[in-house]
Amino acid sequence: MVQLVIDFEFPSRDWWERGGQQLWEGIAESPDAAKVVVDDDLAASWLVQAARIEGWDAGPEYAPHPVRAVNLADDDPDA
Repeated sequence: MVQLVIDFEFPSRDWWERGGQQLWEGIAESPDAAKVVVDDDLAASWLVQAARIEGWDAGPEYAPHPVRAVNLADDDPDA
């Protein structure tokens, strides 16, 4: 399982305004969700689509993308 998390330290709004918001809302359980847990294959597919939207790589080294993926252990209570 993978948790996709909005990185609030990512400074640019370009990715969100160019289609990222719609992509995020398509996977999030609610429009204001800041994170979502999905299976590995869905996360990989979503990240490929996300990277195709202009602005994905516009962040600094400490927050290079607007959404980050966190691998979860099978026994994680949040999974």
